[in-house]
Amino acid sequence: MSTTRTTLRTAGVALRAMVLFTLVLGIGYTAVITGIGQLALPWQANGSPVQDERGDAVGSALIGQSWTDAAGDPLPEYFQSRPSAAGDGYDGGASSGSNLGPENADLVAAIGERRASTAAFEDVAISDIPADAVTASASGLDPHISPASALLQADRVARTRGLDEATVRDLVESHIQPRDLGFLGEPRVNVLELNLALDALSR
Repeated sequence: MSTTRTTLRTAGVALRAMVLFTLVLGIGYTAVITGIGQLALPWQANGSPVQDERGDAVGSALIGQSWTDAAGDPLPEYFQSRPSAAGDGYDGGASSGSNLGPENADLVAAIGERRASTAAFEDVAISDIPADAVTASASGLDPHISPASALLQADRVARTRGLDEATVRDLVESHIQPRDLGFLGEPRVNVLELNLALDALSR
């Protein structure tokens, strides 16, 4: 009998502790942190959404996306993102790099193919192509390209849209984001934000 009462008392204590910590940590803590996020950093807390001129969310400033047609071919009127190894491309549920070493034959062949296709698409020499234009990021979700990659594409975008090349290059320059805190990372261009500005410029 004593053993039974002890077991029931122990089970009751465990149950009450589970309910208490579920309420405090599972619900209360989550609600408080969510509230702080919504008050202090609402844009970041909601996924850093990027909106078009109508106010519709068209993507996130944190996750890249492909600019291709139904057949998977790059759209010449848009700046292209860097290659992605995440699923079928920029799949947030399959974030990853290729995990291939720099001397892996498959990776070397893939980069060679990307260089050739990029050179033909941009009508430039292979030696002019920046590294990030033919290599995927570690996450496969990088929304940025280097300024060199964006400027490489400016002439092709301008020709396709019938815009002045200097105007498109100025647009790229205005969207170059500097190093964080002046020394972290590299200058970069958010492709989604640049393409939205390009659409607005073309109207």
